[in-house]
This record gives sequence, structure tokens and C-alpha cells, in this order.
Amino acid sequence: MFGIFMESLVILKLYTGLKLLLFLTFLLWVYLLVREKERRNRVMFVYAPLIILVLFLFPLSRKVFVAAGLDPETYYRILWTIPMGMITVYGFCRLFEGHRRIGAVIGAALIGLCGSYVYQSDYISKAENRYHIPDTVIEICDLIEPENAAARVSAVMPPELIHFVRQYSARIHMPYGREMLVQRWAYYNAVYEAMEGSEILDLEKLLEATREEYCQYIVLSPGRECRQEPAACGLELVGEVDGYRIYLDPVTQEIVDSWQEYYEDDE
Repeated sequence: MFGIFMESLVILKLYTGLKLLLFLTFLLWVYLLVREKERRNRVMFVYAPLIILVLFLFPLSRKVFVAAGLDPETYYRILWTIPMGMITVYGFCRLFEGHRRIGAVIGAALIGLCGSYVYQSDYISKAENRYHIPDTVIEICDLIEPENAAARVSAVMPPELIHFVRQYSARIHMPYGREMLVQRWAYYNAVYEAMEGSEILDLEKLLEATREEYCQYIVLSPGRECRQEPAACGLELVGEVDGYRIYLDPVTQEIVDSWQEYYEDDE
């Protein structure tokens, strides 16, 4: 039990980072514990966070979580239910309720000084467009999307583009998605294996897999080496966007076109 408790404590440390913002939230939580008289507010900002934290650290809670069939790697998400931001803001409001203007300035300054510049993170970048995804992805998607609004295309994308493509367009089908990028899930996909299974791409093996899935387009990362020349394998270069090469497979495209003609005639 002690081992489980220590693991949960480590998760809490990694989640919060034990930074100044956490300390600021704790100070304001203590202030609300002493000064807040409204029952509903005490329940939300004082009692509920404490109960959640205690249950999170309690070893039996994690045992029940895992026994319920939930992924133990997502146990940290319980901490999402602690309204740290609301505690901080409401605490400042109560602290400076008699001097709101100066309170707002001091509160904003302390939050800013205790925080960190978000763009220092490797996982956050400045938005390039209103979709908040790289312009490169938009250009690639616009290049391969069919003119017919009711039609769909299938494309093999490099792993680094998968998340963004599915956010931008529902008209582009991919044979694999985010599930292939999480190793512990141990999913298998023949197209992904052919695409990412070796450092040098075997196009013939990839085409064998993509034609089974009727993928019309293959998008290769900048500098990706291939054992065979794409043209020698029958692929047609549609375009290049920021180093990403977009190829059309005429064999699959012909099959898809024949299907479309069949359904149109049937209607």
C-alpha cells in the first residue's frame, strides 16, 4: 500500500510540477478555508479539492480504478477535477473584494510571475492560422481533397501529421491514426508497419499494403529515403509542400473511380 501511495505522490508531483503557481493556489485555498462563509463556495473551493486529493493519494482508490478496467496510465486525470484556476481567481476576488481594481492588478501580476511562458514548451507553438494547426497540413489536405464535397479520399500520412489531418478534414480517411503512435497499446496495422517499420522505406511493400486498404495518396516526410524510385513503382508526384512529397497511386485511384461511376450509374 505504501508503494502505491508513493507512486501516486510522484504522479501528483509530475502533474503539478511543484511550481510557484501551486504554492499560490495553496495559499489562497488556506485563505478560503479560514474566511469563506458561503456554504456552496466552501464545498466547491475548499472541501471538494481536499476530498479529491485525499482520494487520489489513497492507495485503495487506485486499486479500484484499475479493477474497474481503466487504464492505470490515465489515473492522473483525476487531478483534472481539482479547480485550481478557479480556486486561485476566486481566492483573489475574496481577498481584494474591497479593492477590486488593485486586487485585479496584483492578482494578474502574481499569476503571471508565478507562471511560465507557454511557448517555451515543446508541445505548444504559436498558431499559424484560425485552425491552430500547421499551414503545411492545410496545404497538403487542400491539395488532395476531391472537388466533390460528398466524396472522400484515403491517404497515408507520416506520424507527425496524423493528429492535425483528422482535426482539419473529415473527408480524408487514413488507414491508421493516433492509436499506432502509443507503443503500450500494441496495435498492429499492416500499412503503418510498411510505412514506419524500417528506416529506409520499401515502396513496393508499402504499395502492397496501401492497395489492400485502397489508399489513393501517399505522403512522405521531408528527406525520407526509399529503396525504389516512386516513379518506377508507378506513383505520380502530385506536389511538394515544405518538403513533404505527395504521391498519387493511379492503380488505386482507378479502382476508386470505377466504384464511384458504378454507384452514380446505380442511382
